[in-house]
Amino acid sequence: MNEFKPLVFSGVQPTGNLHLGNYLGAIRKFVALQENNDCIYCVVDLHSITAQLVHEDLPGQIRSIAAAFIASGIDPEKHIVFNQSAAPQHAELAWIFNCVARIGWMNRMTQFKDKAGKDRENASLGLLAYPSLMAADILVYRATHVPVGDDQKQHLELTRDIAQKFNIDFMEHIRQRGYGVDIVVGEEPIHAYFPPVEPLIGGPAPRVMSLRDGTKKMSKSDPSDLSRINLMDDAETISKKIRKAKTDPDALPSEVDGLAGRPEAENLVGIYAALSDKTKDEVLAEFGGQQFSIFKPALVDLAVNVLSPITGEMRRLMDDTAHIDAILRSGGERARARAEKTMREVREIIGFLQ
Repeated sequence: MNEFKPLVFSGVQPTGNLHLGNYLGAIRKFVALQENNDCIYCVVDLHSITAQLVHEDLPGQIRSIAAAFIASGIDPEKHIVFNQSAAPQHAELAWIFNCVARIGWMNRMTQFKDKAGKDRENASLGLLAYPSLMAADILVYRATHVPVGDDQKQHLELTRDIAQKFNIDFMEHIRQRGYGVDIVVGEEPIHAYFPPVEPLIGGPAPRVMSLRDGTKKMSKSDPSDLSRINLMDDAETISKKIRKAKTDPDALPSEVDGLAGRPEAENLVGIYAALSDKTKDEVLAEFGGQQFSIFKPALVDLAVNVLSPITGEMRRLMDDTAHIDAILRSGGERARARAEKTMREVREIIGFLQ
């Protein structure tokens, strides 16, 4: 091997209802990326127990994410769709990465600080070690690219740090066993087993904000259901939520600069842009100078037109759990085969007897 084979990996946690932010920020990208890439898409159920150990219906939540993947257009035969716990190699590599990563690295993770809050001593060890498992999710397939939102960039940087430290620490072992690729990191030549993973960030709405507060990210955990559009919402509910979305009294500007200091207006324009595959400039060229009483109904029509077919297919799939389970089972078998090849080589590089 003289170069890393391109591979896209990403995952979504099975926690609560998927919403518009998940769709525009992640799943829609997954669908687009599959056209020209080898892709592995994972329901990260191991991650779901880091913040909440006991779930009322974890199987249902796992199936819901899988249904959303498929209903949105991901092809589970050409690519791999599976749930993380079906491939125990994720957890095995995560333990090795726990030994590669440094405690100081984990303590600097802003997401851990945010989720643990002031009572950090009472947070689970899993929450602290979450980024090691995320690194393992990606690198157990030696993935080269990961579509991520802004809030996951730090974790991906940590994945690169873990990969680099492993590569440097075991460089001679990697070379002696005939594995790896010659790369340059900065100005330093390295014989690397794991690739330097690149983030895929972009699109007109990388962050979708709450419909009730444009300064906060749209979230499954927000107590107000009016703050988000769920993928399982029907047309009437979508219409109600958009019409009730917080705005300001001014008309829409004609240029993007005019959205500065108007978070709710910027959010709605960003949502329209993403759903219509337009730029914010193009949206404002069409609606600039108009009031929200004109813009909101147009956004309702667009959102219903885009989301209703997905909602309908999700509901159909959720009524056929045997079909979803068969897809996940097949994906799990294919994922395990790929992951086990990596783990056999990693065990050999480290020196474990097999």
